[in-house]
Amino acid sequence: MARKVIITCAVTGAIHTPSMSPYLPITPEEIAQAAIGAAEAGAAIVHLHARNPVDGSPSQDPALFRQFLPRIKAASDVVVNLTTGGAPTMTLEDRLRPAHEFSPEVASLNMGSMNFGLYPMLGRFKAFKHAWEEPYLAGSHDRIFKNTFSDIAHILQSCSDNGTRFEIECYDIGHLYTAAHFIDRGLIKPPFLIQSVFGILGGIGAHPEDVLHMRRTADRLFGDAYQWSVLPAGRNQMSIGAQAAAMGGHVRVGLEDSLWDGPGELARTNADQVRRVRGILEGLSLTVATPADAREILQLKGGANVAF
Repeated sequence: MARKVIITCAVTGAIHTPSMSPYLPITPEEIAQAAIGAAEAGAAIVHLHARNPVDGSPSQDPALFRQFLPRIKAASDVVVNLTTGGAPTMTLEDRLRPAHEFSPEVASLNMGSMNFGLYPMLGRFKAFKHAWEEPYLAGSHDRIFKNTFSDIAHILQSCSDNGTRFEIECYDIGHLYTAAHFIDRGLIKPPFLIQSVFGILGGIGAHPEDVLHMRRTADRLFGDAYQWSVLPAGRNQMSIGAQAAAMGGHVRVGLEDSLWDGPGELARTNADQVRRVRGILEGLSLTVATPADAREILQLKGGANVAF
């Protein structure tokens, strides 16, 4: 039987700003349509942030999530994954509001505090539509994304009470060891999804050897108790996705992680990227997982057990 590969699509995120691409989903209507389109193209999971519909700034206001979550659920059986990362400018309490209120099947969880450098984008984008954009990017030169051991334990305990499982985001090798620490404490239970993130300034690089190092270390720490996926940022999205798929992994794409659909060509939709990576997977004789497959592989609680 062909191995089934889960495609996660991260629809809008908090990294890119509206001025970087006219195709970035901003309003609840755009986010809903982008998620539904990604699911129709083959994504089994959609990872969701919200944005202020007026200026596109990152927001964790549950009222905004409430405008698109029921629409996505009514149109698709796709697995919904809500962020607990939000944006580095937010408090932990704000970041957790959507996951606590809506009890999703999956929530993202960064395995540590880290430098999160977005400021190099200022060299590529000179004109901005909204006053918040340039300071937001520039401020990352002296800003830390905070997730202490106490923060991580609180997220795990408070969300697990609702039956939510986690996309465990590991931006460096040390984050794998942090995940192992929480497994030893019994706060993360198998099967768990390790999402290795490549190419963010402040984390591990995007060289093929970095991918191999992440995979080898995760195998040694977690054995057969985990599922491995990759989140390659920017131009490395498809090449690392192909490498990881060939190595037995799952893949994440989407406009949160990369604005591109080929060299110099902006992706017009999230579905564009899903279709591109789906073609790569099928070219490797792999089967793209359905939402039902993803629920079985990750042992999720099911779409009937969320609060939206």
